[in-house]
Amino acid sequence: MSANSDLTLARSVIRLERDALDKLEASLGNSLVEAVERILSTDRHVVVAGVGKSGHIGQKIAASLASTGTPAFFIHPTEASHGDLGMLIPGSVLIAISYSGESREMVDLLRYCKGNEIPVIAMTRDGGSTLGRFADILLELPVVTEACPNGLAPTSSTTMALALGDALTIVLMARRGFSREDFGFRHPGGKLGRSLQTAGDYVRERKEQMPLISAGATFDAVVYAVSEGRKGCAGVTGPDGALIGMVTDGDLRRAMMAGKTGAAAGDVMTKSPRTIDPEERMQVVIKQLSENRISNAFVVGETGKPLGLVDMKDLLAEGYL
Repeated sequence: MSANSDLTLARSVIRLERDALDKLEASLGNSLVEAVERILSTDRHVVVAGVGKSGHIGQKIAASLASTGTPAFFIHPTEASHGDLGMLIPGSVLIAISYSGESREMVDLLRYCKGNEIPVIAMTRDGGSTLGRFADILLELPVVTEACPNGLAPTSSTTMALALGDALTIVLMARRGFSREDFGFRHPGGKLGRSLQTAGDYVRERKEQMPLISAGATFDAVVYAVSEGRKGCAGVTGPDGALIGMVTDGDLRRAMMAGKTGAAAGDVMTKSPRTIDPEERMQVVIKQLSENRISNAFVVGETGKPLGLVDMKDLLAEGYL
């Protein structure tokens, strides 16, 4: 095959899958609203099941639901037949995915749900199939041509199932009033989650000692503290431990140029430096530090005592920027 032939085939795949999505969009009706209402009516988990490629799609749908405010997990129908049926309890809702509706592995799971009054939301093309007959709510997928040249590999059908799962997820997310902050709390390892973290939480997780000195510390002690702290600064504290100033690399250079190498920390420090409230979101902290071209700032609690240090170089290394 030539490169042109490859591109022609690739474009036909995308066109066929796009056509399938157009049909899916046109087919949506009240059953989607019923599915949303049924899921919102329970305080139990949504359980998603599927076999083969539908199973992979089901895992993604379950993960999307769980991360957007709808507790959910995936169950493999075969494993369900060997003990995992115990994961489904009264009040649960099952979303079962099978384009043909005739996956043999699904039957035990469907029978269990029917016998235990666990509602079944089906994603299938055939309401008269085994899955369709067991369904309490049928999300019927249009009959479409698979993008596979042999018409065998699930392609257009799995794209529709994924899109329908996304549609259901986003509608549920909107109905729950699920916010950007809610999403971030469920993604603490991601950039969004980190940006929504509070400054207090950020510094509590850090183990290194803060570079702190007293106002009466000698110039040599100040230089040592700034150097050992490796943050380009040191906080200056008063007798009660409250932060009263900060000495930066720039402060040290200016003091040396002015011949003040015999001065104490309190004489060369920047008084009343910019500080960070522990309840401030990290996204706000980063914005303020960036806009004011500040490399670092101390997080200070109600007593005025420093709780930790936010350093822009650390934030960059840790993926906050």
